[in-house]
Order: sequence, then C-alpha cells, then structure tokens
Amino acid sequence: MDLQGDLIKNPHAAYQQLRDTAPAQRIAGPTGEPAWLVTRYDDVRAALADPRLSLDKTNAAEGSYRGLSLPPALDANLLNMDPPDHTRIRKLVSRAFTPRRVEALRGPIRRTADTLLDALGTDGRADLIAAYAAPLPITVICDLLGIPEEHRRDFRAWTNELIAPDPSRPQAAKQAIGAMIAFFAELIAHKRQHPGDDLLSDLIAVRDTDGDRLSEDELTSLAFLILGAGYENTVQLIGNAVHALLSHPEHLASLRADPSKLPAAVEELARYEGPALLAIRRFPTQDVTIADVTIPAGETVLLSLAAANRDPQRFSHPEQLDFDRDASGHLALGHGIHYCLGAPLARVETEIALAALLERFATLTLAEPDPRWRPSQRARGLLGLPVEYKATPPA
Repeated sequence: MDLQGDLIKNPHAAYQQLRDTAPAQRIAGPTGEPAWLVTRYDDVRAALADPRLSLDKTNAAEGSYRGLSLPPALDANLLNMDPPDHTRIRKLVSRAFTPRRVEALRGPIRRTADTLLDALGTDGRADLIAAYAAPLPITVICDLLGIPEEHRRDFRAWTNELIAPDPSRPQAAKQAIGAMIAFFAELIAHKRQHPGDDLLSDLIAVRDTDGDRLSEDELTSLAFLILGAGYENTVQLIGNAVHALLSHPEHLASLRADPSKLPAAVEELARYEGPALLAIRRFPTQDVTIADVTIPAGETVLLSLAAANRDPQRFSHPEQLDFDRDASGHLALGHGIHYCLGAPLARVETEIALAALLERFATLTLAEPDPRWRPSQRARGLLGLPVEYKATPPA
C-alpha cells in the first residue's frame, strides 16, 4: 500500500491499516512536513481533550507541519488558540450558535432549501453540490453574518484554493488569501459605517467598544473562521450524506417511510462519512505518549476523526451504514473545548436539507456511479454529485 497516496485516494482503507498496525504513525503531513497520525478512537478522543496538546503555532518545533500559512489578519482565530484566549474569543460568539437560537432558524433554512429546489424544476439532472449542498449553507451563514449575496460565490472559490490547492497553480492559494483579506477589510469598514442586525455587526460593536475583548486581527480572523468553517463543513456534511443515502437505497427508503428517523440518521451519516478527515493539528507542550509511542514536544500531532469513527473497538461493524445503531460519541464534529462551535447549526441544516430533498423528489438517483472526491488529506467532500431526479406528484 502506498500510504501517502492512499491517505488521499482511499483514506478509509489506509486508516484501517494504521489502526491495526501503527495507531500512532509518523507520516508526511498535507504539505509534506513530518507529523504523527493517530487513528484509534480512544486515543483520538483522549487527545482531543488533552491540554498538553496545544493549537498555538508558537509551540511547534522547527520543520514540523504547522497547517495553513495565513497572515495575522486571518490567523488570529480559534483554530490557533489555547485558553485563556480561546475561552475569551469563543464566549463572544457561542450565544449565536446555541441549540435554542439555531432552532429559531429552521424556518429560514427550510425556505432557502425550497427556493433552491424550486430552481431545479420537476425533473432532470443536476450537480447537487453546486445547485444545493453548497448554496444552502453559504446562504445561511452569510445571512447570519450579514454578508451581501454578490460576494458568496467568490468565497467558495477562495476556500477551495486553501483546502485542496491545485499543485499546477502554486500562486492560487496566495492570491485567494490576499483576496479574502481585502474582502473582509472592506466588509468590516462598510459595516462600521452601516451596522445591521447581524453577527458581524455585533462583533464590530464589541471590538469598537472594548478593544481588550477583541483585537482588529481577531475580529477579521473570527469572521473568516465563522464563514469558512460554517460553510465548508456543512457543504461536505450534506453532500456526503446525500451520496451515502443514494449509495444505500434501502436506507433512503427507510427515511422516506419514517422521516422521524432523520435526526438520528444525521448522526450516523456524520459518523460514517463526516466532513473532516483530520482535526486541526496540535503541538505537544511536553513529551506525550499516545498508543505506546512517545511523541516529542513540539512535533505535530494529527488526529484522524474519520479513522476514529470507523474503529471497530468503538462502533460495531463500522464500515456499515446503520441507522439503528447508537452513533452518539462520534467525533465527526470534534470533542472537548474545541468541539465545533457551529455543530448545532450543521446538524439542523443537514436534517432540513435531507428532509426537503426526500419530500420534493419521488425519484433521486446517482447519475454517475463514482463521483470524484476532493483530493485532500484534511477534508472529505465531493467535487460534484451528479444526480437524476423526478418530483413527487402533488397530493
């Protein structure tokens, strides 16, 4: 097995081999620098909550994989912070993503889903990523932040360049970063003059009222993270879920027969094919032992959420999609103090997206048997999802 190649081309098979033979394995990280990859559920879960594993890049040893290289205006975000800074910043936005507030968004999310499905017509063929799974979450998160509609397509292109860069276009990621910095600077300046009823206006008010709570770089970086993570993870969660259902017609039929199963099904779909292959990289502040391997301080640790979620020591027959299993405890959205801030919103969006699809289309099938996956060690998502569909006849 070509381990490095299969971590991109066939990640689940590579993870299975590592769980069985080398659950803490030194590999080349996503950009070539060395890192340790951890694959067993118990080890990954414990490491996600281990305070000795820092997200702060200043704790990284020279030459180790450090993750995306971003300028301070985008890098001062929660994915690079430990307490107390992490606690301070997270507290500023956590109220916007509570289950209660997210539940209040069900109506607007469903209206957006219905509008997107209206545009598809009653029958035909479409790329469900481009036409539905991508525009739904970006509309929701941009509405929450107060980002104008004309900028939403640009942001998807920019994030694609960062998450799955094209080796033949080495300058594209750098150009995307520059474009994002300029975009957020202009947007924040505009909202300072014309505040609205949105999360970004609220954060600007916090920054301008009390700079000790939020610096200018932290403000820009937080807007970047909320928009990027709130959109990117949910696109993949919805797309992967639809692909899994269409690849398992019996499960699709069971949800049509009993839509009340949808919330539990979303948990199992997240476990089975979640949006992130890896958690954000971590750096031990002291030597740590994981799976009987001592990892020196400063070396990079990559925790495989996807591998942990298919560990047979935690989930029986993990390669099977099973809506009757108890999927609670899956790590698709993280664990510990860095648990995904937008997890309640991602769950609700995915549930509504699937419900709207099932209600709208009596027939929904894959138009191509093997759609292409994004070539990335970090993220698990489809480049496209061609489907054929036919609307449910009116009652």
